[in-house]
Amino acid sequence: MSGNRFNAFKDYGVGIGLRIPHYEHIFAHKPGVDWFEIISENYMVDGGRPLQMLDRIMENYRVVQHGVSMYFGSAQAPDREHLRRLNSLVKRTNTPWLSDHLCWGSVDGTYSHDLLPLPYTWEAVEKTAARIREVRDFVEIPVAVENVSSYAEFVDSEMTEWEFLNEVVERADCGILLDVNNIYVSSVNHDFTPMDYVNAIPAERVAQIHIAGHTRYEKYILDTHDHPVIDPVWQLYARAIERCGPTPTLLEWDDRIPSFEEVWAEARKAERYLEPVKKHKAVEHEEEKQLAEVAQ
Repeated sequence: MSGNRFNAFKDYGVGIGLRIPHYEHIFAHKPGVDWFEIISENYMVDGGRPLQMLDRIMENYRVVQHGVSMYFGSAQAPDREHLRRLNSLVKRTNTPWLSDHLCWGSVDGTYSHDLLPLPYTWEAVEKTAARIREVRDFVEIPVAVENVSSYAEFVDSEMTEWEFLNEVVERADCGILLDVNNIYVSSVNHDFTPMDYVNAIPAERVAQIHIAGHTRYEKYILDTHDHPVIDPVWQLYARAIERCGPTPTLLEWDDRIPSFEEVWAEARKAERYLEPVKKHKAVEHEEEKQLAEVAQ
């Protein structure tokens, strides 16, 4: 696979979310984490301890910004002050891409502070793509949208979730943050085959992958980010890496957060799937190089 603006960050490897309980360990031991993902909204401030801690992290690590309140699918345009603060943080962190969720969550200035699923309609495709293009043009770096976990569906939907995602990213000309745990959660809640989803996405647009744990209840699964990754999710991840090539991978663990060592050990399990693909791609590259030399 040739690199492009969505999948060219092959050297980013495996990262974890930057969380306050781990600050002391990180500063004291400087663990070999490839990169940290930060929640943009936690650092969109004018000063104080959050930015002080972030600056200390950036002395030794790369960071990638991930948002939770852009609400690309909401009817109203993005708040200009929010965009200005976001853009200021983008310049501070030098994040190579910016991600947020393919969802809605606000009406007439009232925010739900939740990631609500969209109706999969052509009208929603066009409006959502327009919002993504507006944000991308403002921040002037690649934008990737994340598929969310969902617990309800709209009867007016005109396509599957993955068809909707594909149409949006094509019209917005943006990347995908592929969350394979969210795919699994939604597949159980809505009774579809999760591998069909992974096989259908445009691999060349996947900028990043999320893995995480969840909680299973009697009638549904909840995306809680408070457990290790289960085997079926690892299988989806393995297929995604097979299709997309080595892709920046982030373990989410946001509740009942254990020690840094436990979180990092869980994240590094992704290397079992990344390394064989890296070696295979390296062999392919060398063979292509040799063929090119012979052709000359």
